Amino acid sequence: MVQEIIQINESKGTPKYKQLIAAIIESIQEQRLQKGDKLGSINDFCRAFGYSRDTVMLAFNDLKSRGILVSQPGKGVYVSDDNIQVERRIFVLFDELNSFKEDLYNSFVTSMGPETKVDIFFHHFNRDLFEQLISGSAGNYTSYIIMPAMFGDIEDVLAVLPENKVYLLDRYYPNLSNYSSLYQDFESDVYDSLVEHKDALEKYSKLVMLFPGGKEPEGRLKGFRDFCDKCGYDHEIIRSLDSREITKGEVYLIPSDRNLVAIVKSANDHELQLGEDLGVISFNDTVLKEVVAGGITTISTDFKLMGERLAEVVKNQEFIRERNPSGMTLRASL
Repeated sequence: MVQEIIQINESKGTPKYKQLIAAIIESIQEQRLQKGDKLGSINDFCRAFGYSRDTVMLAFNDLKSRGILVSQPGKGVYVSDDNIQVERRIFVLFDELNSFKEDLYNSFVTSMGPETKVDIFFHHFNRDLFEQLISGSAGNYTSYIIMPAMFGDIEDVLAVLPENKVYLLDRYYPNLSNYSSLYQDFESDVYDSLVEHKDALEKYSKLVMLFPGGKEPEGRLKGFRDFCDKCGYDHEIIRSLDSREITKGEVYLIPSDRNLVAIVKSANDHELQLGEDLGVISFNDTVLKEVVAGGITTISTDFKLMGERLAEVVKNQEFIRERNPSGMTLRASL
């Protein structure tokens, strides 16, 4: 039965598992195999072609990672997709969806090209969901792009994935240095940006960082404190804008867009002009921040560049430990 459907074209110098992959793909192209069809068992293939179990498993795992085959426990292996043009099938796990992560994702997908299928998921800072999504994806993709956020102790969670196919994104984790990583250095990003544009701060008397904690990177707080301490700036760290009376001469560093809107409205209510009476610095640049209130100054990594670089790394199967470029974009709000 197997030999009637799948015909091996033996090619000298080509590994046997690749010959089997090519034969299965050819059977799908010629419609001898169609979506939903059940393949024989591993033992069937071993008997039909004289292959070892390891050889058959290698071929099956490659095709499963590309989404062409799927295993159903207790039932066998089936053709799950007859789109054999897909060369890569990529699992992307972000913490949450927002406009700058959308920029990153779109840049990555565009750079990967049409022969790549990307499935994106979100864990929303839920540890159980994070673990479930990773364990459920194991063996089904050619690459795994993961944004763990504040989850640092995840060695055991990632152990179910092939180490050389995992790419960690956004934060650097020293305990996960065996995985490829493209990250932001939140501490240095804040410190370096404030130092570079220190002259823009000179007309203000106090720097205030809103830092509610939780999902916010602690590195930003440290970078802010280091800058204020070393450069002699009066400063304050607050957890909320609730009941906060904004004052002329202050600069606010705001992490979330919701609080950015609140501070802009509060400035209008108090008849304080942004960039003159009150300074505002936001994090994570977006197109809207170019125009809101005449332009909002941001400290941000380059998300478009991050997506492009990530695509390059995945395509070339590089191992990197690389900081993504970041900087301050000076606009009217400062």
